[in-house]
Amino acid sequence: MDQLSQINNGISVLEIIYVIASVLFILGLKMLSHPLTARRGNILAAFGMLFAIIATILFHTKDGKPIGNIPWILIAIAIGTVIGWVIAKKVKMTAMPQLVSFFNGMGGAAAALISMIEFPNVSPELIAEQGIANGHVLAILLGLMIGTVSWAGSMIAYGKLDGWIGDMRIKAMKYINLTILFVLIGFIVFIMTRDVQTTSELTPLIYIMFAVAVIYGVLFVMPIGGADMPVVISLLNSFTGVAAAMGGFLYNNQAMLTGGILVGSAGTILTVLMCRAMNRSLLNVIVGVFGGGGSANVTVDGSVKEISLTDAAVLLSYSKKVVIVPGYGLAVAQAQHICHELDKLLEEKGVEVKYAIHPVAGRMPGHMNVLLAEADVPYEQLIESDEINPDLPNTDVLIVIGANDVVNPAAEDDPSSPIYGMPIIKARDAKNIIVMKRGMGKGYAAIENMLFFNDKTRMLFGDAKSTLQNLVNEVKSL
Repeated sequence: MDQLSQINNGISVLEIIYVIASVLFILGLKMLSHPLTARRGNILAAFGMLFAIIATILFHTKDGKPIGNIPWILIAIAIGTVIGWVIAKKVKMTAMPQLVSFFNGMGGAAAALISMIEFPNVSPELIAEQGIANGHVLAILLGLMIGTVSWAGSMIAYGKLDGWIGDMRIKAMKYINLTILFVLIGFIVFIMTRDVQTTSELTPLIYIMFAVAVIYGVLFVMPIGGADMPVVISLLNSFTGVAAAMGGFLYNNQAMLTGGILVGSAGTILTVLMCRAMNRSLLNVIVGVFGGGGSANVTVDGSVKEISLTDAAVLLSYSKKVVIVPGYGLAVAQAQHICHELDKLLEEKGVEVKYAIHPVAGRMPGHMNVLLAEADVPYEQLIESDEINPDLPNTDVLIVIGANDVVNPAAEDDPSSPIYGMPIIKARDAKNIIVMKRGMGKGYAAIENMLFFNDKTRMLFGDAKSTLQNLVNEVKSL
């Protein structure tokens, strides 16, 4: 009786800690909505997960027995912690999208492994009572399918972002992906309609389903190119959250369930918002058929005009309003700190400086926000594209630093362009435009940018970091 009481007390303590962990997850997510509180929110959520892990090890029981193999569990946690810490500390800001894809993929892989391990061990008593078509089995199969797709897709996304995997474009890809998706759903239906006594009889089907899910995850991401990768990363992130939530259902674990639901819902909402920003449909994202990488039929009308550092410094210093449009090139050059130095220098001269942030600038959701926050650029200076566009006709100088597709007029002018219909920062509306680029190379969507040939545009060629440093020196000397 005393032992039973201790077990019940343990379960009560465990459930309370799971609720506390869930609250910390929610508070942490809320604090992530603002750069000033994001760091604390991340730490708060991390403590929530730490509490949940410790409580599970100390208080979780199954059939009245505590968790076994605790030394191995602690060793695995220690190894994973060290590896994750070292990778996160050493990663460059330019490789942050790859890191996000990699870590997200590991979450999907963990969810898939849980399902593969748990399926053969479904209780025969549960099957005898409810049949194989029960919520427990459904959670396992959904966790396997979604987690595997997330893992395989994230690994391909990692390779594409890192440049060692290219695009694979086949006209029939839409139908191929839809067919594979229906096959995966068919596996779930087939398994859950079998008349069996134990799930071990169907275990080979699980491995076949895993292989098919891997193929779908690969083919789902392979065709995607252009400026669309941030949307895919967001969607894969939501997949991992949903897969983790399936694990929460499986183990009746409130903390795991809450964390998965938060990640899944937040990722889905972000994906929908980014689809709107890209003028894409969510269905096209799921079947993996959207993306740039094509070539618009553009006839270049005009010539490229350059500007000297001195002239650029004079133009900026005697302006009233300046808008900076950051892009992936700013991250590559690691020039965010010097860029902030320039904006502070101009503000000392009475110039109003704002940053125009496009939702998909960079290679992951919020890439530019993270980049500029690292340089301590005040959050109030970061203005979303749809908010700043109406004010651009009153802007004296707009500086484009390493951005391309998000300011490309082809999105509005050329129906044959792969980015046609995508909302952009309407850079050409500004009175003067300065574009900082290494050369005349095309952007991630691989199409010509007619903004560079605009009569109001002046090109300032060179590495963004050195160019900005020289520009700062020129402004100081005036």
